[in-house]
Amino acid sequence: MSTPPSSGRPRIVIIGCGFGGLEAARKLQHAAVDITIVDKTNHHLFQPLLYQVATAGLAAPSIAAPARLLFRSQPNITTLLGEATRIDPAAREVHLADGTRLPWDHLIVAAGATHSYFGHDDWSTMAPGLKTLADAFEIRRRILMSFEAAEVEPDPVRRRALLTFAVIGAGPTGVEMAGTLAEIARHTLRGEFRRIDPRTAEVLLIEGGPRVLQAMPEVLSQRALEQLQKLGVQVRLNARVTAVTSGGLEVESPFSDGGAGTGTHRIACHCVIWAAGVAASPLGRLLAEATGAECDRAGRVKVQPDLSLPGHPEISVVGDLAAAMSHRPRKDPTPVPGVSPGAKQAGRAAATNILRRIAGKETVPFRYRDYGNLATIGRNSAVVDLGTPLGPLRFSGRLAWLFWLFAHAYFLIGFRNRIVVLMDWASAYWSFQRHARVVAEVRGRGES
Repeated sequence: MSTPPSSGRPRIVIIGCGFGGLEAARKLQHAAVDITIVDKTNHHLFQPLLYQVATAGLAAPSIAAPARLLFRSQPNITTLLGEATRIDPAAREVHLADGTRLPWDHLIVAAGATHSYFGHDDWSTMAPGLKTLADAFEIRRRILMSFEAAEVEPDPVRRRALLTFAVIGAGPTGVEMAGTLAEIARHTLRGEFRRIDPRTAEVLLIEGGPRVLQAMPEVLSQRALEQLQKLGVQVRLNARVTAVTSGGLEVESPFSDGGAGTGTHRIACHCVIWAAGVAASPLGRLLAEATGAECDRAGRVKVQPDLSLPGHPEISVVGDLAAAMSHRPRKDPTPVPGVSPGAKQAGRAAATNILRRIAGKETVPFRYRDYGNLATIGRNSAVVDLGTPLGPLRFSGRLAWLFWLFAHAYFLIGFRNRIVVLMDWASAYWSFQRHARVVAEVRGRGES
């Protein structure tokens, strides 16, 4: 296919319309440049609330916005739906799956991350992860269909397995997912079934480390654990998943009676959700091979202080695809965490450095500002760890939950989405209902 025509202005291609790509494009909105932003989907997704779609708390349009709508009033941007399959630094072209070639003078790669099963990719069909709307729809289907299958299952052993839900990984996504699943079973579905009591469902949260939310201070981690247990979630720490099958999983963990050593436990379970590992997009390794850059163990591309690649100042990598460091005056460089504020700040920094290069100025090192971490456990339960000029501010419980609600609503894209989400949350709070419980595809009973 032919390449797009050139206007003679600097051409910037942005791969990915996530947080990093979106912020980079916004930073360049008044610049005399031509921008092409390409993504495999036609929307920007607010991933921190994706689990709410998976658990029927929110409808998909509430946390997603069409990319073309976002850039409608930005005439220097062309939006393309496509998948980047190759980057040619010598020709300065991005090759798309449909044969289109996009020429560029400056390139920002913000292709994001995918799931990591630590060498067990065959587990993905039994234990889906949560990165896209398609993932959320599939997880929602499996959750709701497990209850439906249990309603008509005469065998009590198989019914028990259908009412057992396992979440692997106790980071923010895993904790939020497990807490919400417990609320669905205890409150949302109460009184809707005649042959089963949804409140008897078991929700397991399996974590290979010694505590939940390990990125948070230990005191908040302990409070999160207590709040999860209060909701009825069974938390298993220092537990390593060794097998995932269509009928359940095997977990290696310390003996519950306090004896020395560990044992392998078989858990019969038909709904498993993976929240344990993240790997960079495969495009990262392709880019590294083409440019001679290095990748870390997770496939993230190691970048220079200004987020460009060694020997290729015209290429910047941001977000989950970059193994970036924060460079602050008189301090040692520190790793940038794979969170949305890091991606946003990196996107803006990469765009700023591109404008400095165009103007003939030196680029500046990336400085990440850590605003803290938030995680919700369930109704009136959350933990907050904020960085302030006076030191860390940490709190939990109802106040933290309210802070989490309004912080996430504030950062949503679009005024309409903020209002709709707040209204849905208010309705759910008073009624205990989740109205997005619609499944378009119903498969065989108990099918995973």
